[in-house]
Amino acid sequence: MLITISGPAGSGKSTVAAGLAERLGSEHVSGGDIFRDLAAERDLTPLELNKLAEEDDSIDRDLDRRQRDLAAEREDLVLESRLAGWMAGTHADFRIWLDAPLDIRAERIADREDKAVQTAREETVERADSEALRYREYYGVDIDDLGIYDLSLNTARFSPGAVLDVVIAAVEAYDTVDDEGKTPIDGVEYDF
Repeated sequence: MLITISGPAGSGKSTVAAGLAERLGSEHVSGGDIFRDLAAERDLTPLELNKLAEEDDSIDRDLDRRQRDLAAEREDLVLESRLAGWMAGTHADFRIWLDAPLDIRAERIADREDKAVQTAREETVERADSEALRYREYYGVDIDDLGIYDLSLNTARFSPGAVLDVVIAAVEAYDTVDDEGKTPIDGVEYDF
């Protein structure tokens, strides 16, 4: 089963994706890890690489192409990134969107990256604005359109373990036999 987990920074994507993959015995691929590695290779912060990607579309297109290729090639995979639900196209069996209010996400990021909450908040907003602009420009994707997701969950009031329990219950309840068809992704311009 190919499961995608998407959402903004600090929503709990990585934690839930890793836990879900472990419970299902699936592979876990994180677009965020790949992006952070690319930033480190260039001696840039993720925010700086985001800014560079605004001028050099090959950065995003390479990452997104890799996601689409993984989705097409592998069956037992939890693919996690902000655009995973979109990039997996019709290959995705189950799409999940995780979110939380900005203040909660900024606190999580500040804790994870050992920085001031206000700094994390400002960087998160700037990064999200930058990404939304690029997603729309490159692919015609409105990242705020949650209509493609099978499950959308606000993670703010749940512990990571509780979020994982909800996600696992939803995935286990998914009936592949009675599925009326995978959600089509219309209007996306995969111009790689």
